[in-house]
Amino acid sequence: MASVNPPRGMRDFLPADKARRERVLAVIRERYRAHGFDEIETPVVEEYARLHAGIGGDNEKLSFSVLKRGLDADAVRAAADDPAALADLGLRYDLTVPLARFYATHRAHLPSVFRSIQIAPVWRAERPQKGRYRQFVQCDIDIIGDATARAEAELMIASLDVLDALGLEGGTVRVNDRRALDAMLDVFGFAAAERPGVLITIDKLDKVGPTGVVAELRDRAVDPAAVDALAEFLDRPRNDDAAFGEAQIRVALPDGVPDEIVGHLVGLGDTVAAARGGDVPLRFDPFLVRGMGYYTGTIFELAHPSVDYSLGGGGRYDGMIGRFLGQDVPAVGFSIGFERLVDLLQDADDPGDRAIVLVHDRDVPLAELVSLKAALVADGARVRLEQRTKNLKALLERAASDGYAAFATVARGATVQTLEIKPLA
Repeated sequence: MASVNPPRGMRDFLPADKARRERVLAVIRERYRAHGFDEIETPVVEEYARLHAGIGGDNEKLSFSVLKRGLDADAVRAAADDPAALADLGLRYDLTVPLARFYATHRAHLPSVFRSIQIAPVWRAERPQKGRYRQFVQCDIDIIGDATARAEAELMIASLDVLDALGLEGGTVRVNDRRALDAMLDVFGFAAAERPGVLITIDKLDKVGPTGVVAELRDRAVDPAAVDALAEFLDRPRNDDAAFGEAQIRVALPDGVPDEIVGHLVGLGDTVAAARGGDVPLRFDPFLVRGMGYYTGTIFELAHPSVDYSLGGGGRYDGMIGRFLGQDVPAVGFSIGFERLVDLLQDADDPGDRAIVLVHDRDVPLAELVSLKAALVADGARVRLEQRTKNLKALLERAASDGYAAFATVARGATVQTLEIKPLA
């Protein structure tokens, strides 16, 4: 028999799971809209050349391509070594590349500073494993047209607000700047050609520690003096719990990082503090890298003390839109890790959802049943009709697993006023 499972790395969702996902999405949408962002929608496919223009980093290697129509077997064999000749479209692997194209297309109809929401599925040819799927939902907010720290602060404030609204208070944002990273590598003496590979290794610092990073860099055969300088810097005393601010940032960076970058980060913290009543839930991390090559400035990741992985992240990508327009436009974005959030909120209740099962006897006329249901629905309830079975307990357990919170038994002649609605729990 053929498999009836979904494709590897993709999932079906039962009604209760789907309902929970929609509740989380509703909170995200509502909080983002409250902060002045407007939702857009883009196609699930983009042109192959655009998806492989060198702006998507390693994700380009994970793109699902769409075979050109009308190719016969001979044409496929002839083009086997040329992917662009086989495919002209591809499924989007993130929402940032489509947004850049969207802005370039519709710029004349958008405000000078455009705040967008995109919430939609994306596809990557990942190796399926726990927490990694080939189809998953991204929840992005972006600000295009504002080069100041205010734009970055708005994204952080809105994303922290989402966590608070979902009951995950205590979130923080790890912050760095790609320009600071580049300045650090320059101070240490790494050649420009070495830096992309060096950053890949530094990005493993949390996993392999300073010793592992230094050992891997020596294996890479990069400048030994530069590695020695980095090793000495990594070995210095650190105070990762210091309050975010100029003093903490300057201590965390080597001498020689431009004051302009430090000032930008300090201004970012001041803006977030003003919105959060003086609280600055930011943590400066001089070795936060983030893998996307299109980042040009501030980068950040959303953290929560209940888990040891990030719940989202983003950064400034001022050069991407210029690929489509021929002129640079400042842009910065933040993506909430929706799938991880949903996993954290598996036991979340559905507040305020009046979901009632009406368990009726066989002889109750249909007209009476639909009249009762209509009256409850008009009063704001969600109602399911179920005919009584011999095993009432199993019926009610199934209703509870589907998200229903209450039930009532219905006999002939019942009215809304005479229904005794009881909790399922």
